[in-house]
Amino acid sequence: MWKKHKLFWLQKPFITSVVLGLGFFAVSLFANYYANLYTSIHASNSVTDILLDYLPVVDVHLIFSEGAVVFMLALVGILFFEPKYIPFTIKTIAVFILIRSFFLILTHIGPPAQEIYIDPADFISQISSGNDLFFSSHTGLPFLMAFIFWKQKWLRYFFLVCAVIGGVAVLLGHLHYSIDVFSALFISFGLYSISKHIFKADYQIAA
Repeated sequence: MWKKHKLFWLQKPFITSVVLGLGFFAVSLFANYYANLYTSIHASNSVTDILLDYLPVVDVHLIFSEGAVVFMLALVGILFFEPKYIPFTIKTIAVFILIRSFFLILTHIGPPAQEIYIDPADFISQISSGNDLFFSSHTGLPFLMAFIFWKQKWLRYFFLVCAVIGGVAVLLGHLHYSIDVFSALFISFGLYSISKHIFKADYQIAA
């Protein structure tokens, strides 16, 4: 493992790419913060949903909040063991957050009427207003990671399972509308395809 790190961290282009990626990531978090503020101010009424109208409300707090933290820690651990993926993954996640932030300010539908209670003190509440609905990051982000790590069979399956768990959880908790969940799959694939061309050099290192 240390040989892998030594191989990449001694290369100036790799270090520069990681630094630029972290800068881009910071910009995306800044955009996400203000997009959440905007949605909190302008959120309107909730609407009906063909799936939520029939799905029971289930307390998925553990998966939604603590599960998200575990997922992020797992991703950091995977990147620690596979450093070649670091630049492309950071930049692609930044694109994901940036595009999602843009989508958030376009439509101002309020959250589903029967959504479960999420403690404002939870970590997830620090990065989400609860009104940031379209599209579901609990579904889209792990699905996006599945494509990045596609050639690593077990990681691919891990991220796909995480995407299913995340999608089912937010629907059962009535935390997202069904369109937020299913659209996330298509949008994530599109963002991955775009990132491959924008960050071609980083993609080739990870491939």
